[in-house]
Amino acid sequence: MKKRTFLKTSSSLIAGSLLTPMISCKETPENTQAMIRKNWAGNLQYSAKQYYEPNTVEEIQDLIKQADKVRLLGTRHCFNTIADSPDTQISLKNFDKIIELDEAAQQVTIGAGIKYGQLCPYLHEKGFAIHNLASLPHISVAGACATATHGSGVGNGNLGTGVAAVEFVNGKGELVTLSRAKDGDRFLGAVVNLGGLGAITKVTLDIEPTYQMRQDVYQYLPMEALADHFDEIMSSGYSVSLFTDYQTDKVNQVWIKRKVEKGVEQSAEPEFFGAQLATRDIHPILAISAENCTPQMGVVGPWYERLPHFRMDFTPSSGTELQAEYFVPRENAVAAIQAIQQMGSRLKQLLMISEIRTIKADELWMSTAYRRESVAIHFTLEQDWAALQLLLPDIEKALEPFGARPHWGKMFTLAPSTLQSRYERLPDFKDLLKENDPDEKFSNPFLQKNLYQG
Repeated sequence: MKKRTFLKTSSSLIAGSLLTPMISCKETPENTQAMIRKNWAGNLQYSAKQYYEPNTVEEIQDLIKQADKVRLLGTRHCFNTIADSPDTQISLKNFDKIIELDEAAQQVTIGAGIKYGQLCPYLHEKGFAIHNLASLPHISVAGACATATHGSGVGNGNLGTGVAAVEFVNGKGELVTLSRAKDGDRFLGAVVNLGGLGAITKVTLDIEPTYQMRQDVYQYLPMEALADHFDEIMSSGYSVSLFTDYQTDKVNQVWIKRKVEKGVEQSAEPEFFGAQLATRDIHPILAISAENCTPQMGVVGPWYERLPHFRMDFTPSSGTELQAEYFVPRENAVAAIQAIQQMGSRLKQLLMISEIRTIKADELWMSTAYRRESVAIHFTLEQDWAALQLLLPDIEKALEPFGARPHWGKMFTLAPSTLQSRYERLPDFKDLLKENDPDEKFSNPFLQKNLYQG
């Protein structure tokens, strides 16, 4: 795919052959055949023989009891086989309701199939917000939290840190609820669960009073300024993202998202550490129209229309790009970026754009930001897996000195033993999985390789 086609509009989230008709969960495994289903990027065709879209928790319990191996399928925005199963896949698309808004406790409980694009307007209308969002609002809440997907900001944890409780059906068919208030450490192991704990049916999120935001974009930030003032630059807004292609001595764009207090006027300086204020809305890839991007130029609007990079009423087509992302300690951010910058010529043919953002440390056992202030270096890449299999090891080698942790739902080639060494609570996580899934029904080749293989 050429850069000009990146994230173009489409009339449907998954087009053509990627659409799967609903198959009733009441059909038996013998006569329920899985249609051809692919992930959002189209690089992966799922191998599960059986596919179900249940409507009730009881139906999920029955399916799990009958299945040999089972995995849950969300909005299909993972680029690897983390959601695949050799036997059965269960979609939670029908669990997309808002169950309870507890204004006093400042929490909302939702079905595990709901997308951020469905939840956020409702919360705003009721006077509430959540602390962060990812670049695209079209992903499911449960799936994003289970893989430690993130927004950005030096003071903001990834999306999983907003979870206050989870309800799931475990491998024994039991309905289990774990909460931050009652279950302490075990709860911290359950949030970023990689789909291995069970079928998440409900999620309770922390909420806060709604807020307004503005977004300003600067162009051509000197790399020298980034090296000298990294913390100041990344702390200049509630959420800050850098976009670059590593082809020059400048960062292409700096996106600064700031909260706006009522009655307090804000303005954007024409220059920002040597970068120039953009004079129009722009796309992360400058040659592409910004019509699908969230409003910039300091125009004030609701939080959910500024925190994502792309608009909620923009339905992305099935993308033909691949994505990889690596998380390094924030204190190593400049050195890590410089290491990737030195790969500029190596990246030129495959890299569409790279985004750099910060994430606050957390206590979630399998989170990419577990106990370290982090910086994410994200790569949007041409869909050429043969070439990427040669490129990704070079990226991982460049980031090796910094103990980089790859995003659980994106492309990586890191050796399992190396990956496992970067999660000190992995033994505890394995015990939690065994407790809830003694027959390993929710295990799959992805988890077997990356959590257990030596």
